[in-house]
Amino acid sequence: MSSQPINVPSSPMAVASLVLGILSWVVLPILGAIGAIICGHLARREIRAARGAVGGDGMATVGLVLGYAHLVVMLIALVVVMLFFGGLFAVLLHAAH
Repeated sequence: MSSQPINVPSSPMAVASLVLGILSWVVLPILGAIGAIICGHLARREIRAARGAVGGDGMATVGLVLGYAHLVVMLIALVVVMLFFGGLFAVLLHAAH
């Protein structure tokens, strides 16, 4: 069981981090991920400083994970696209000679 009291309010930044993390996978690819990461770090700092008066650490963590994971997936996709079109360009250049 959690050591926090039951009626602890959640940090608005933690909620924002979670919402932006979800939205980054649905409608706001880059901006949502960056917002989730920023809000997640701010929320975790706020929650630690509040010493139990503010909750939502789990939401902030999930928002951070979703934001960072989305950026990693986007970076991998960018590398794959660049390699594909770079290879295609090399093949076309080689075929022209």
